[in-house]
Amino acid sequence: MATISTGASELRDITKMERIGAHSHIRGLGLDDRLEPRENSQGMVGQAKARKAAGMILKMVQEGRIAGRAMLFAGPPSTGKTAIALGMAQTLGPDVPFTMIAASEVFSLSMSKTEALTQAFRRSIGIRIKEETEIIEGEVVEMQIDRSLTGATKTGKLTIKTTDMETVYDLGTKMIDALSKEKVTAGDIIAIDKTSGKVSKLGRSFARSRDYDAMGADTKFVQCPEGEVQKRKEMVHTVSLHEIDVINNTGEIKPELREQINTKVSEWREEGKAEIIPGVLFIDEVHMLDIECFSFLNRALENEFAPLVIMASNRGMARIRGTKFRSPHGLPVDLLDRVLIVSTQPYSESEVMQIIKIRCEEEDVTLADNAAVVLASMAMETTLRYVLNLISCGQILAQRRKSGRVEVDDLRRVYKYFMDEKRSVQWLKEQQGSLVFEEIEVEGGDAQAQAQREAMDQT
Repeated sequence: MATISTGASELRDITKMERIGAHSHIRGLGLDDRLEPRENSQGMVGQAKARKAAGMILKMVQEGRIAGRAMLFAGPPSTGKTAIALGMAQTLGPDVPFTMIAASEVFSLSMSKTEALTQAFRRSIGIRIKEETEIIEGEVVEMQIDRSLTGATKTGKLTIKTTDMETVYDLGTKMIDALSKEKVTAGDIIAIDKTSGKVSKLGRSFARSRDYDAMGADTKFVQCPEGEVQKRKEMVHTVSLHEIDVINNTGEIKPELREQINTKVSEWREEGKAEIIPGVLFIDEVHMLDIECFSFLNRALENEFAPLVIMASNRGMARIRGTKFRSPHGLPVDLLDRVLIVSTQPYSESEVMQIIKIRCEEEDVTLADNAAVVLASMAMETTLRYVLNLISCGQILAQRRKSGRVEVDDLRRVYKYFMDEKRSVQWLKEQQGSLVFEEIEVEGGDAQAQAQREAMDQT
């Protein structure tokens, strides 16, 4: 069998850009140590029953006791289904894989539906691999770099010491560039991975703590390492099954390769070299999947390498896509039989008020007390999402009149500028069919038009 590479040295660090999103205020599920939901914590408000259910499932995921199961968050729009899923992701931390997809993505990709779902499943399974690697670790005594007259080539010498010995290494161009990138100077404690050539700066030596009067706030002092400069060390890194698939393949990933990788990972697990971390796959708007996808999900959940699948739907009795049958939440009955269903309820006015205050803090908007009350009552009449969108619009108007606080008058103006769903429906009724391409119902039923509508529904 071909050698399976985990590509640990090929994984790159990615700098994320922070921005304010719809759920950027979510920091966790807001549960205490006994998994009891707090009233307002970590950006979560209300939905106590659903949050506690999510916390119980999360506890089992963290202990590795649950995989190949499915959950469904069912509830009206704007009741926090996606927020709870993101809270679960924040609580799990970076070591447990969490993959989030929308069901409609499966149809918009340039690959088959089953391949898209397979990749999502394998992205949600982490492999914690333990391997021994040779590391050069010590305090930098001296670093000499010689450049040619043209500057094209660079050579140098690096002197590293521990408490027991001192060694001089010859440096090539790539290693000099790596050391320069980390801004390594004499007195730094560094570690160099001999396999990948990665340089890690561990801190400054305590012996150099008095070299300068001024030190940065993030300057870290560490002891000079003991023993030999070159030593073997056990390294632990986490990759997903999909990353291993991609590293060991060019072009389309074939089922045979996945079988080989699964076999190899099972061998590593038996030998104690690897540990499987079942993660979480979150499928939003799951009712948008068709009967073929649901059939695939049924089979995939029985697989040995299956994550916890969490789904969300805001549908009641709906037609299963690809069929003429109606079913609760738009899911087939045989899949519903496997699923733990958690319901979410509409927010009360006091909970809406708390959510508005949290969003104002997140968006750095100062809202007048009476304006917050107006927004809360407006949310009960319209929708929570519509009201949250008005916050930043009101801030723009407040800035135009050179005020740092959003008042009721600002909200009244944006309310006139932007329509909510109910007013939009009312406006359409007032147009009385004057809009282009508006569908008009025919008295007695037009058989051809009805057939076309049914064909459109099937697609």
